[in-house]
Amino acid sequence: MLTIDEFALLFDEEPGYLDFGRVGPLARTVVEEEQAQVELLRKARFGSLDSLMDQDVRVRRAVAAVTGFAEDHIVFQPNTSMGLLHAMFGISGTVLVSAEEFPSAPFAAVRASDSLGRLEPLWLETDYGRVTPGTIKQQLTKDVAAVAVSLVDFRTGYLADLEGIRQVIGDRLLIVDAIQGFTVADVDYTLADVVVSGGQKWARAGWSTGFLAMSDRALDRVSPVLSGFNGTDEGPMPTGSVPPPTRGVRAFQVSNPSPIAESRLAAALEQLADVGIPVVAQRVADNASRVIDLADEFGIPVSSPRDARERAGIVVLEPAADQLTALVASLHNHALTVTVRATNVRVSVHVTTTQETLDMVRASFQSFASATTV
Repeated sequence: MLTIDEFALLFDEEPGYLDFGRVGPLARTVVEEEQAQVELLRKARFGSLDSLMDQDVRVRRAVAAVTGFAEDHIVFQPNTSMGLLHAMFGISGTVLVSAEEFPSAPFAAVRASDSLGRLEPLWLETDYGRVTPGTIKQQLTKDVAAVAVSLVDFRTGYLADLEGIRQVIGDRLLIVDAIQGFTVADVDYTLADVVVSGGQKWARAGWSTGFLAMSDRALDRVSPVLSGFNGTDEGPMPTGSVPPPTRGVRAFQVSNPSPIAESRLAAALEQLADVGIPVVAQRVADNASRVIDLADEFGIPVSSPRDARERAGIVVLEPAADQLTALVASLHNHALTVTVRATNVRVSVHVTTTQETLDMVRASFQSFASATTV
């Protein structure tokens, strides 16, 4: 088992990086894994390519270890959006989803509705951007077949209460876009019926990595509309007539995935499992608290949740409108990488957020406070 400090040493991004909600710098383990697999493909020595073909089993095993879903209920996806499209195109009935979610879910719902006419989006009114069990309960109708929600909202940093949502919606399908909390939020993913995530953010496995995990209930109710030649029971390359999709999650893929991308995600998740998601989640929560404490010290309003039970790694700073430019300039001048939006700044921390980075945050906040104090 890795300690949390040993795990942190597997990364070496520059101090000042606080934008994991956008993309996570790669772990050295992931880089080394890709280099090794690329070298196998480059030389193509006799018998060596078989190990590339083994990466699909490996990545499903790695995803299973951190989600609780069985290996045979997981299929690799190139990104979160593709997994959501698979889910939405396969559902009949009404899907309750907020238009304020990251666009992947609303786009998938509308595209499915416009193309097939079997799905109808019902737009959820949120509690200031937060999707809560209470808001869902108030807006459920008998026609709702599924509810879609982000595990962590990309703008507010709010961590969804999956257990509360499950209690409210009963046996309706629960679809979770997990990417903004995957690997840094300690949650029970098996409360959901469909879990999709990419690996380029908090998992730090790079782009073109992701997965779709489905419960038995989802496999019974979601049709594999976008199902390719490798998603049948007729072997890897069926010829002649086109056979129907298999009844398992393997049907929800279009073509053979990149084994090199699979190996990157597998390597990232294997080392995460070695240290433990609860340990990682606690360190991330502690680092987020330290950023919040610094914001409070210098009078910078925080609009994201303060309760550790309602957040993961995102802290949203929302100064007065006439002070936002000054805050952004101060962060920039102190070499801090963050996400800037129209009304706020999103700071996202990780296990590797060092004291040096926090000192840079303090210095930037101090400069901001000095510049805005009358």
